[in-house]
Amino acid sequence: MNADTLNERSDVNFHIRDEAIDEQTHVIELGGEVDFHTAPEFKDRMVQLIEDGKRHVVVDLSLATFIDSTTLGVLVGGLKRVRPSGGSLVLVCIDQNIQKVLEVTQLDRTFSIHSSRQEALTRSNGNGREAPRHE
Repeated sequence: MNADTLNERSDVNFHIRDEAIDEQTHVIELGGEVDFHTAPEFKDRMVQLIEDGKRHVVVDLSLATFIDSTTLGVLVGGLKRVRPSGGSLVLVCIDQNIQKVLEVTQLDRTFSIHSSRQEALTRSNGNGREAPRHE
């Protein structure tokens, strides 16, 4: 991969890694504690990707151990940025505590939440677009 498709930064309690899937789809992986200290870096990266033309973003929280209200605000802000262009922002979340935060804030009704990155990409037609659900 070249420098345009993969970026990474980490420290003891936080890491951010992102990867281009295609011209319009991008995955941002967050790990550790995503809080008011680290969420601005996440926001800056996501805003830059969207401004660069990414319309479909998967935020992978599989390695995250904590998120706070600042992080929730960044997620909602990202969704508001991609929706006008017909884009999507979907989440990958397996941590029970983070899932509970999303439920309590009712953001589980706003975001499509998946148990794996592969599921998020597959269920969203492989390109970040949410596929119709047949239940």
